Amino acid sequence: MHATTTTLTERRELSAIAYGFIGSKALFAALELDLFTRLDSGRATTEQLCACTSVARNRLQTLLHALTALGLLDHDGAGYANGPAAARWLVRGAPSGFGEYFRLQIGRQIYPALTHLDAGLAGTGAAFDTLAGLLSSPEEAATFTDAQHAGSLGAARALAERIGPAVDGAGRLLDVGGGSGAFSIALCERHPALRATVLDLPAVVEVAGRYRDAAGLSARIDLLAADAVRDPWPADQDVVLLSYLLSAVGDAEIDVVLAKARDCLAPGGLLVVHDFALDDHGAGPTAAALWFLQYVAYHPDTVSFSAGALAERLRGHGFTVLARGELIPGITAALSARSPS
Repeated sequence: MHATTTTLTERRELSAIAYGFIGSKALFAALELDLFTRLDSGRATTEQLCACTSVARNRLQTLLHALTALGLLDHDGAGYANGPAAARWLVRGAPSGFGEYFRLQIGRQIYPALTHLDAGLAGTGAAFDTLAGLLSSPEEAATFTDAQHAGSLGAARALAERIGPAVDGAGRLLDVGGGSGAFSIALCERHPALRATVLDLPAVVEVAGRYRDAAGLSARIDLLAADAVRDPWPADQDVVLLSYLLSAVGDAEIDVVLAKARDCLAPGGLLVVHDFALDDHGAGPTAAALWFLQYVAYHPDTVSFSAGALAERLRGHGFTVLARGELIPGITAALSARSPS
């Protein structure tokens, strides 16, 4: 991947960055009020929205103006309606709904954590005692995992389609740091003979069980409560999946995880890595670069990497890299590799 970013030349471009957090908060506030779902049935007036949200008119009107200015809502003489993007992605329960991910994980967890970014950069403090610290709380783990499930379903299906031929015939999959199990669910649905184990922290796998059972895969997806860095992994796996894990651990821990992946795979087994990835020059994409940066707020040893740099680390652990390429445009890459025979 190559850099697509350009340096800024105008003050208004600087302002867009400096004021961007206000637009973010407007989106999160609207999601907390479930405004987009309330508008799914049709256009509504300010008074009608005040009645169903219990927000005073002057305050709600100010929010509605902001949402319209951001392009999330449309306004005419008859009232407010969802814009195309809001109608497709921000209505609760919609097939492609993404709002719960924004509301729960970004609005309630990552947004507050970033107030600690200065301390994280200085190495003097952090929002949490690493990501594991956040996920040790059952309430926070449930919020994080529910949000992650909403945000991961599309990527999980895309990855299952991408690596499908390489997984054909595999019997055992270990999904390390598997969160809600979205990726295991997608892969098991595509491969009827596959059995999976989702390995994650205790409070996380408890939530994963709900999604596994709802998918009708209780007999094919096992749950293992463990710390991916400190605890042992099951052996003789045909496939190991690491999705969004390497970006969430420290630099030295990446090597620990890759060594464990190599050692638990059967000879010639398949390793699949899906994670945020910079272009080869490190200048973007913007979304990937910002995702790496937010980890600094709560992990002192975090590092950012490109797909090419990650491929070199895999080779350093004896893997043969088969393929690498973008999965979520501008954000993530997927790599596949074989363990030593």
